[in-house]
Amino acid sequence: MTTDVLPQQTRIGRTALRVNDLKEMTEFYRDVVGLDMLRHSDTSSVLGIEDTPLLILEGDADALQRHRSSAGLFHNAFRVPSRGALGDALARIREYWELSGASDHGVSEALYLTDPEDNGIEIYRDRPREDWPRSGDGSVRMGTYPLDLEAVEGAAAGDLGLPAGTDIGHVHLEVSSLEAFRDFYVDTIGFEVQENEPSALFVSAGGYHHHLAGNTWNQRTESVNGRGLSWFEVLIPDTAALDVIQARIADSQYPVTETEDGIAVTGPDEFEVRFRVGT
Repeated sequence: MTTDVLPQQTRIGRTALRVNDLKEMTEFYRDVVGLDMLRHSDTSSVLGIEDTPLLILEGDADALQRHRSSAGLFHNAFRVPSRGALGDALARIREYWELSGASDHGVSEALYLTDPEDNGIEIYRDRPREDWPRSGDGSVRMGTYPLDLEAVEGAAAGDLGLPAGTDIGHVHLEVSSLEAFRDFYVDTIGFEVQENEPSALFVSAGGYHHHLAGNTWNQRTESVNGRGLSWFEVLIPDTAALDVIQARIADSQYPVTETEDGIAVTGPDEFEVRFRVGT
């Protein structure tokens, strides 16, 4: 087991979804979620904030609906920089879609919804790090409490889309084995455990509450298949750190391939994870 951990500046980059109806999904993420359209073709859409890509939609009309027993995406989590931006997101959801949940997690305030092809979405804003609840050992302690939607709505700034500073704060996966999730993302890649529950594990770099989570709440037993999450990306601050990660993976059971700007590995449950240098 390695004691090496990821650099503090590590964060989540882009995520990609395999979708059946590219037009409908593109309009949803533009109009409801509030992303900017950056590039579009007959086979894919790239959405993000200003000139930063965050979400890639890969059109595949033949992709089957994800099987109920297969691992997959629990939610993509778009992190906004203020409560005002969260209020604007709430207004868009109420006008164009349906809110499926809302929670105060102590560390953050979060809205939940599901896209037209059943992919989970979280839109959230962090509280200041110095205000995060802590356990006796100093680790982050998250909870799930009712969110004051009236206060969030009252903070709305009146913006039509997501503001500058929005990013992918974390990715939450449904996995078949927490042991395999931990072995790969913690012991091999170098994320650090922040919260360990009987059926969920939350891990991060740099003391963040979580960049990745895995849960077995719905008892998935098969690898990823069909439409849904295609891949997600972890951004590393420098080439030397990326080389270290590549060497760690090379010593594991998971084969590494090179991409145009980094490396890719297919980990547990056949999730594709890409790594590249990014600020």
